[in-house]
Order: sequence, then structure tokens, then C-alpha cells
Amino acid sequence: MFHTALCDILNIRYPIIQGGMAWASDYRLAAAVSNAGGLGLIAAGNIPTEDLRQEIHNARKLTDKPFGVNIVPIGGVTFEERIKLIVDEGVSIVATAFSDPTKPVISELHKHPITVISVVPTVRLAKRVEKEGADIIVASGCEAGGHVGRISSLPLVPQIVDAVKVPVVATGGIGDARGFLAALALGACGIQMGTRFMASKECIIHPEVKKKLLETTDEGTEVTGEVTGSPARCIKNELTRHWLEREKKDGHLAKDELQTLGLGKLRKGLLDGDITFGTIPAGQVCGLIREIKSVEEIITGIIQGAESILVNISKLRQQKGH
Repeated sequence: MFHTALCDILNIRYPIIQGGMAWASDYRLAAAVSNAGGLGLIAAGNIPTEDLRQEIHNARKLTDKPFGVNIVPIGGVTFEERIKLIVDEGVSIVATAFSDPTKPVISELHKHPITVISVVPTVRLAKRVEKEGADIIVASGCEAGGHVGRISSLPLVPQIVDAVKVPVVATGGIGDARGFLAALALGACGIQMGTRFMASKECIIHPEVKKKLLETTDEGTEVTGEVTGSPARCIKNELTRHWLEREKKDGHLAKDELQTLGLGKLRKGLLDGDITFGTIPAGQVCGLIREIKSVEEIITGIIQGAESILVNISKLRQQKGH
């Protein structure tokens, strides 16, 4: 059993959080993760307010365990609208990667009994969100899928652990028991996984995308959008090739141009199954994923595997001559 401060704060059995991924993290995946002992998150993305309300209601029909909502500043729905819905529906856990001192999202959430999880890619942002009042900080390494920073998990996690006083969770490049234990060794009190849960039976993404996740190697992802200041890691395909060619040719690409290029591509990729011209956010951990499993199998496998690894490590320390 691995019980950390994260378990106490979120009232979960295992210190494992499921990342909030647009078009992938719906109520079914969130409920499955929560039922298996972790914390499931519904990705609000840019879905209409009433649709998100229904997602929350549906999750509650499937689980009586804690789950949360992940909110991001995209689409036509404002943070104020999201917060109002979250408060109205009594959601007690909110995750966000948003940090803007001019928009006190965390303090607004803390006007209510809500635990705030902030995802950051640097020590500087970790200090900022801690000052703003984040309850939990997720240190997101550049190995992760979707929007990423420039620092990998191995050096990032311990630096953030040393820099803040609130519990730190590691994400980016974690998909099995080895990554779980490594995160704990770096000082994290738990892990967050996105790509590994995309490759689960409960995730609603298209079967062709799940097949592609299994086929993708350690070199099968790349980062686009560097020139816009909004880089994102996705599985390599014709769309990422086109984006990178544009970036190399023009030397710059405005955010509105990038949004135009990517308009509708995320849904096209994840839900419609267009693995050639759709966007498929995924992390470098793809190379470790060899089978589509149920969420319960994934979480149980990590916990049991970690216990076995600790036994083997203990044996190494007990060898003669040491």
C-alpha cells in the first residue's frame, strides 16, 4: 500500500491522478479511475456549459468516489462561467494549468470548499501558483503529451519539490510501476498520467488512435508550436509535419494562425480516428504501452508492480558484502 499526503487531501486510495485531456477525459474515464482508487478528472475543454453539467451528473451515477474537473482557458466559455457551474454542482476538486496574476482563478475557487490542483512546467510557475494558493502542484515534464514546457521530469520534479511547501505530483513520461516509484524517489507524493489512461478500455477515443498509441515508439512523438510560445507534444503524422514545415519556413507562427491550422483537428484525431491529419496529443511514454487494459488493471498493476520492485531493491541491499 502506498499512502501519501495526496491520498489524504483528495480522499483517494492510491496517489494516482488521471490527467484532464480534451475529447478523451470524459465522465466514463474519470469515474473508472476514481472507482479504481485514483482521482478521475473530467476535461472541460471548450464544451458547452450544459454539456459539462451533464458530464458531472453522469459521473456521479457511476461513482460515489471523489472526482474533479479540469478547466483551461480555451473556447468561448469564460473561467467565470466554469467556476459558477463547478460551484453550483458542488464539485470539490478542480485542476488547471492556468496561471495569470491578473485573473485570480485560484482565489476565486478558494472562496468555496474546492481543492485546487495546478499544473506547471517550471519552478518559477510553481512558486507563483503556490503564492496564489494552489493546494497541490503537478510538475509537468516535457515528456508529457499535449502542451508542454522544456524541462524533463527527472530534473524538474525534485527542483519543484525543493521550491514549494505544498504537495507535488509528477507527470510526464510515467506509465508503469517503475515511473511511479521513481516519482516518489524524487520527492513527489504521487503521479498524474494521461497517455497511459488514453490507452485504456474505458477511454472514449477512437480504436484507431488506441492502436496508434501501441505502435508508437520512443521516437514517435514531436513538439509543434514552439514558435508560438505554446508548444504541444503529439504523435508524428502528416499534420505535425505540415506544422513544423510552416514553422521552419516562416520562422514564426502567430497563435491565431496555429489555431486556424488546428481548428477541429483534435476532435478529428481523437474521436474520428484520423491518425494522419488529426491531432493526437500523446507523451513519450507511448513506447512503454504495449496493451490496452482496463483502468483497474492499469492502477492495480502499478501498485502491485511497485511493491515487487521494492522487494527486489531490498534484496539488493541485503546482499553479502554490502
